Amino acid sequence: MRILHTMLRVGDLEKSIAFYTEVLGMTLLRRKDYPDGRFTLAFVGYGNEAENSVLELTHNWDTDHYDLGSGYGHIAIEVKDVYLACEQIKAAGGKVVREPGPMKHGTSVLAFVEDPNGYRIELLSGRSGAAANS
Repeated sequence: MRILHTMLRVGDLEKSIAFYTEVLGMTLLRRKDYPDGRFTLAFVGYGNEAENSVLELTHNWDTDHYDLGSGYGHIAIEVKDVYLACEQIKAAGGKVVREPGPMKHGTSVLAFVEDPNGYRIELLSGRSGAAANS
């Protein structure tokens, strides 16, 4: 067994795809419109779906925003250097909502960024020395 994808409902699909591809460096893997259901699915990630877990961005055509609720936590992405990643994200127009630094009561270096829909993404320094992206 393995995790295939995590689905996020997004209000503006084009803004969301731009954020995940241009700001976080993912690739748009596939996209399909479902006119009868009035929705579009777009899959983004750091590698092909056969070998990697990806994000499914679901855009319901008649909904422009969602209440995130209190149950959502965050998506975590491993990076080589959290400080550098935050500089690059800011330069690309991304929003850093927790500046990089040590975790409270711990030693992990982390930061949080926010996508156009308000979803939080945690950036963590690589644990194995071979991070997926910087």
